[in-house]
Amino acid sequence: MSDDVSAAGTGGVLDRVVRRRTRVGLVSGGLGAYWPQFPGLLDRLRESARFVSARFEEMGCEVVDAGFVSDPQEAAGAAERLRRADCDLVVTFLTTYLTASMVLPVAQRTQTPVLVIDLQPTEAMDHAHTGTGEWLAYCGQCPLPEVAQVFRRSGIPFRSVSGHLHDENAWTRIRRWIAAAGVRGTLRHGRHGLMGHLYPGMLDVSTDMTLVSAQFGGHVEVLEFDDLRVRVAAVTDAEAAGRVALAREVFTLDGSVDEDDLLWAARVSVGLDRLVADFALDSLAYYHRGLEGEIHERLGAGMILGASLLTARGFPMAGEYELRTSLAMLIADTLGAGGSFTELQALNFRDGVVEMGHDGPAHLAISAKDPLLRGLGVYHGKRGWGVSVEFDVTPGPVTAFGVGQEADGSFVLIASEGRVVPGPLLEIGNTTSRVDFGFDPGEWTDAWAASGIGHHWTLCTGHRAKEFRAVADLLGVVFREVTGPTVL
Repeated sequence: MSDDVSAAGTGGVLDRVVRRRTRVGLVSGGLGAYWPQFPGLLDRLRESARFVSARFEEMGCEVVDAGFVSDPQEAAGAAERLRRADCDLVVTFLTTYLTASMVLPVAQRTQTPVLVIDLQPTEAMDHAHTGTGEWLAYCGQCPLPEVAQVFRRSGIPFRSVSGHLHDENAWTRIRRWIAAAGVRGTLRHGRHGLMGHLYPGMLDVSTDMTLVSAQFGGHVEVLEFDDLRVRVAAVTDAEAAGRVALAREVFTLDGSVDEDDLLWAARVSVGLDRLVADFALDSLAYYHRGLEGEIHERLGAGMILGASLLTARGFPMAGEYELRTSLAMLIADTLGAGGSFTELQALNFRDGVVEMGHDGPAHLAISAKDPLLRGLGVYHGKRGWGVSVEFDVTPGPVTAFGVGQEADGSFVLIASEGRVVPGPLLEIGNTTSRVDFGFDPGEWTDAWAASGIGHHWTLCTGHRAKEFRAVADLLGVVFREVTGPTVL
């Protein structure tokens, strides 16, 4: 299935969410003492600053350009403007030498992560035709160690990208920071639903809601299954029939699917859409045990279709009350990596792969082919019955990614890069992928468990460790990558 899940004929039901634009602050600068000494230098540097601003706009950013500063007083004014703008990332462009006193106020006053960049005009100087004025346009890297040292002494995290204006390697690194800033913005402004209750005994899943807001920003909205119940009850027969038609278009239906169960899942799906809209949610984690077929049990069992459709649109849903994994899925989706609810299923030592997946919500956009709806008379370990999603992630590079939590309550981002490879899969209504992490499956499993991950995470497309590392940096949390066996 393609990344575009808004297939024709769905009436916009599967249109992707449009997230807020990443707000990037920009301040450029150089040492004012140069301007009267070397006429034309300032104009050239300002032209470079306009080029950088335009590149950010091409990335879809909302750029707050605080202008070009030449002394600490002007830098303080720019810092105040950027403070009021509440940016997701502030970029300081060292166009030539300047003093650290022109950069420090920006980092101190904005209270926003700062990326320092120095991009000289071309890949190298034309030495035979370069005088002092021309050379000064190339020495933006000169103050970089000075700025880095002052940031260290001031307790401010330092990050930088050095290159030239047309250096695509440098711009790839810059785009990684911009993408991470987008995640920071999504989390800071996010509303994360938590509906139902903890799966009894899953102690690793329990997450302090206050710490989510304290460390990532955003708001956790506590919901009842009754909030869903009243919305499902209001779904009309026509709306339910329309959602059944959509399911038949998006999924391949296995012969095990019961029509009444499909209709119920469709009603829950429409109600779930309304719940997300009414509470302005960006993600949702849920679980309810229920008893003997009563309405709450039926709602919990009927979630998978609607949750998968919403996840495909960019509203991640995680079962088993897994708030940290719904956040991991949101991070992955914001980076354009998809992200499907996942846990360990089995190890295949013959083929050297780890089999992983889940019986809950799936990210349809990263399926290798049209996903399957399978009817289940029982959900393993859970009450109820109904329809479930079955697929494997598109073969190729993938990253297992999750949010762990340490003894002191701090969050940690954890990743491991591998490849999905073809081969035999379970046919039990689960998402299942065969992932080769490049070393013994048992040793990988030991290293992964020792990393601090919980028993759920998200499987997303592409090798994304560098992006997740940048996200962790901007969020101020630890990043941990599993790249080989734990050494004993």
